[in-house]
Amino acid sequence: MPRFLSAKPDARLIPLPWDTPLAQWPIEHLVALPRGISRHVVRFVTVDDQVYAAKEVAEHLAIHEYRLLHDLMRLGTPSVEAVAVVSGRVGADGEPLDSVLITRHLDFALPYRSLFSPGVRHDTVLRLLDAMVVLLVRLHLLGFMWGDVSLSNILFRRDAGAFAAYLVDAETGELHDRLTDGQRAHDLEIARVNIFGDFCDLEAGGLLDESLDPLGLVETIESRYHELWNELTGLEEFSGSELHRIESRVRRLNALGFDVAELDIQTSPDGRTVSMQPKVVDAGHHSRRLMRLTGLDTEENQARRLLNDLDTFRARRQLQEVDEAVVAHQWLTECFEPVVNAVPAELQGKRDPAQLYHEVLDYRWYMSQHENREVPLLEATAGYINDVLRTLPDEAMSGDAMVQVEGGGRRLANPYDPSMGYADEDDEDEGPAHDPWEDAAAQADAGPGGVLDIDALREKG
Repeated sequence: MPRFLSAKPDARLIPLPWDTPLAQWPIEHLVALPRGISRHVVRFVTVDDQVYAAKEVAEHLAIHEYRLLHDLMRLGTPSVEAVAVVSGRVGADGEPLDSVLITRHLDFALPYRSLFSPGVRHDTVLRLLDAMVVLLVRLHLLGFMWGDVSLSNILFRRDAGAFAAYLVDAETGELHDRLTDGQRAHDLEIARVNIFGDFCDLEAGGLLDESLDPLGLVETIESRYHELWNELTGLEEFSGSELHRIESRVRRLNALGFDVAELDIQTSPDGRTVSMQPKVVDAGHHSRRLMRLTGLDTEENQARRLLNDLDTFRARRQLQEVDEAVVAHQWLTECFEPVVNAVPAELQGKRDPAQLYHEVLDYRWYMSQHENREVPLLEATAGYINDVLRTLPDEAMSGDAMVQVEGGGRRLANPYDPSMGYADEDDEDEGPAHDPWEDAAAQADAGPGGVLDIDALREKG
């Protein structure tokens, strides 16, 4: 009998065939979902209505990653949730098998290859890179040295007009009290090499637009990392007559989605010069406010968009003098919940509720512009469901996902390992390495959105 290490055990996992190598598991235990490239055997395991990701790896690495993921979750870092480590596995032939790390499948999250298709827009690629940069900076602020930064080790979720990035693989990670500049530079160099390889792979497969240069993209990552890091941690000096710059700095950080828990402000002996440096910054400024007001757990840009709609609702109803929490409850019951509840059950796996509401607001704006009138919210919702939502691919990929995956009338060689490509039409030979989920992702529009523009924020400040 194998050993289970788990803080929150799921007894339904125990009867699974742990005496069988993961690559040979029977299909009744598996579900076909898009995944990134991995050096290990990875499968998605379904247990009733729950989906888990299972990775076969050496025991000491599995336990190390399990504990690191728990630490990252405790620190509020966007990462997958570690569920268990299954060790002490022995095959039917008596030979020992590698341990299995089990993590909870992250709903509505996709690997980067599923978001690329021939002709993918330039700004969509930049938004993916921005999400990765924000994730890396957040990890470094917490003292986490990744050691294996790559697009393959990240999952992306739609976040209003942008993306949110989640760490998937922490196998090589180390958690320190504070990272040195050398450690951060080492992680950046690893990112440069790995991500250059990721983009070259996409380029070779015809999935990277000709206008996008792999080397230029990795240089963009480096420059935006340094810009964001300096904005969050850099020392700023100004004259004693410019004290308004303290508030401006805080506002800029809030606009980037960070709260300032501690500022180090020092004044020169003659009082003419002031130096200011953020000491403690914490991501999630808007999502925490939305959670406090409504109980909705969203990504940061989704929270920003919903809060803007809440503020608009408050102004239109002339409720400025009413307590904010009361107004938030009214907005939730009169605006947000009716939109989400209008979605038919069979379409609810296409977008998470916050992303759906954001896209309805976009659709409503375009519809109002086209018809030169203010379209009611529920009318826009009905139009969005029929015109947009029905055409989008499923992104929830939960227990309801079908195991038989097809694309363009072609059958996958192995629906539980999309990287193996399609089966040959005439025989059982493997087809070219092609991710079938890219075809579905190509039909979805990531929507408008900007990128990290530090200079623009400074001008506003």
